[in-house]
Amino acid sequence: MTVTLPAPPPRVARLPCNKVGYPIPWFVARINGEPDFRVVGEGKMHGAITFRCCWICGDSLINRTLGAAATQYAYVVGPMCAANRTSPEPPAHRDCAVYAATACPFLTTPGMRRRDANLPEDAAAPDGVMIKRNPGVAVVWVTPGWHMIPGYRLFHLGEPVETLWFAEGRPATRDEALAAIDSGMPILRSEAEQDQDPDMALALLEVQYERALLLVPGGGQ
Repeated sequence: MTVTLPAPPPRVARLPCNKVGYPIPWFVARINGEPDFRVVGEGKMHGAITFRCCWICGDSLINRTLGAAATQYAYVVGPMCAANRTSPEPPAHRDCAVYAATACPFLTTPGMRRRDANLPEDAAAPDGVMIKRNPGVAVVWVTPGWHMIPGYRLFHLGEPVETLWFAEGRPATRDEALAAIDSGMPILRSEAEQDQDPDMALALLEVQYERALLLVPGGGQ
């Protein structure tokens, strides 16, 4: 079986492909010689953090002409990350991130579920609370800053210069984006209720929710 994918940007086009034609992102681990898209390769997180490598193509993120101050970082996140502004994965180039949001089978197929079977025994879950559902909407969050949350391998999403919302490999509608956020809020509220100060955590979450609504298509961005 082969798949029909959007035309990749040059950096992604240089990546090897798996047996059905999907480019293999730089971060992907190989298990018994085969790529496992669910698993981060050994040393890839350290390399991305230390050398500012694109999580998808592996090339440097730093703008070689204008330097680090002019570099923009693009995170591929779910809609709830637009509320709490965190990502468990490092950023990518904008064009690489857009390609991932429009070509990745999990991100473009709302009915697809995460496969946990036969994961390597030493596969570690990312820091933070992972929401395992498929929200049906992916967000490319473009920001000029790179910030990690102290004590965690989590990335703080700085104020965006652009957010791009996708569903099924195409630009998401406002209704799709709102539905994806609203369906995930009960999960975040449940987590907030477990906080040492649940009232404050819930109040902060509502502020984050209102702020996220400004970024959806047709919002106040």
